[in-house]
Amino acid sequence: MKNAYLYVRVSTDEQKRKGYSLPEQEERLLKYCKYYDIEVKGIYREDFSAKNFNRPEWNRLFSEIKKKSSGNDKNILFIKWDRFSRNIEYAYEMIGKLRKYKTTAKAIDQPLDFSVPESTVMLAVYLAVPEAENTRRAQNTSNGIRRAKLMGRYPNKAPLGFINLTSMDGKKGIAPKEPEAEIIKWAFYQVAKNDHRITEIIKIANNKGLICSRSHFFRILHNPVYCGLIPVKLESSEEKVVKGLHEPLISETLFNQVQSVINTKRKTTAKRNDLQSTFFLRGFLTCPVCNRKLSGSISKGRSKNYPYYHCHNGCKTRINAFFLNDCYQNKLQQLILSNSAIELFKKILEEQNINTQKASYLYTQKVLARKIKEEGITLSQGRKLFIAGVLKIDDYNELKKETQVSTKNLKKEAHDVAVKLKAIDRKNQIEEKALVEIFKRFSEFEASDKRHLVNLIPPTDINFKTGDLSLDLNQALLKILSKKSNQKK
Repeated sequence: MKNAYLYVRVSTDEQKRKGYSLPEQEERLLKYCKYYDIEVKGIYREDFSAKNFNRPEWNRLFSEIKKKSSGNDKNILFIKWDRFSRNIEYAYEMIGKLRKYKTTAKAIDQPLDFSVPESTVMLAVYLAVPEAENTRRAQNTSNGIRRAKLMGRYPNKAPLGFINLTSMDGKKGIAPKEPEAEIIKWAFYQVAKNDHRITEIIKIANNKGLICSRSHFFRILHNPVYCGLIPVKLESSEEKVVKGLHEPLISETLFNQVQSVINTKRKTTAKRNDLQSTFFLRGFLTCPVCNRKLSGSISKGRSKNYPYYHCHNGCKTRINAFFLNDCYQNKLQQLILSNSAIELFKKILEEQNINTQKASYLYTQKVLARKIKEEGITLSQGRKLFIAGVLKIDDYNELKKETQVSTKNLKKEAHDVAVKLKAIDRKNQIEEKALVEIFKRFSEFEASDKRHLVNLIPPTDINFKTGDLSLDLNQALLKILSKKSNQKK
């Protein structure tokens, strides 16, 4: 052997479990080549799984072998055969390809003399052992995941809206992750209402910050994990549903409602949200001529469309929908909370003792920040001890794992405290306002909410020429609401 290419490989999983490293393999191969006076033509370093040969560095090496197919015989050196492959079928296929290009693969720790026929038996053993090890590990992992699920834990990668967590005892689980969790919860409620098309809900959810495709969104709607249930495939190929230990985003009742909606023909039940939003006063308006309920439709013009509330009885009563909607909205925005309602809210806030809560949360926030900083210092010191040779790699990995788990849990606690502080700030804003304009953002309400509000506060005494109207407030609302003109700052 006059020259050779060196191939060193390690997978991330092996590096964690066995402490394999690329520099160690490379150093041993270089010493071997120096001892036997072998010229190194190139070194290829791989951080990839050996389940097949679709690996970036191996593809580069194989391309180099094919370029220099003519000339002297070539060699590829590695430490053991499990660095070459962990699949016996693919390994034999690759060995055959290399022979076509006058190339021999050799392991320095498991040498074989291919001129001896019995060497093929040892080659089969060297290749079969890593594959059996992989298969056994995969089976143990699968059984472990199944056992965890049967116990109510979700050890897989967390679905969108959740985050993976590891408890102090090393057990894995999931917890809601904001803001995705709140958006997904909102999406389930919208689908259950069946007032919107799925495409519209996806578009709004994406605008709110939920990054997912249409197919991913449907997988979310079908996933029972969101209602606290975990599906488990048993060894008998049967599927069982287990009550999960994680916090659900929605109830089982809501999940079942969504399934009944998406598994039926939505064309017969879904309503056009754009028309509902445009004609949210339809059903509450009466024709001044014939006293029939006014309908609503869009009239096509030359350049654009014009929405109108109109009568079907031939009395030609009609009014521009946008104009009347604005008149109602402007009238509605004149209503604010009454003094008595504001005083009631203040008393409720006082009873909750907001200031004491805020002080407690701020103190907790400082304590958590200090603990997170301490964990970072501990990991930094451990890294220095590892570099200095005081800590062994197993001890350092254990310290690193414990520190990361602790830091992740502390950060989750800090996030929960920050959410509570924001909620307190919102309450304080309500308490500090002299005027509470609860209908200020009426135009941003959803169509169903607008119609519900119109049902509570319907328009009366409408002048279809000028748009003047009054609002019909019942006795309960009169005690809560008042007009701006009657309110003093």
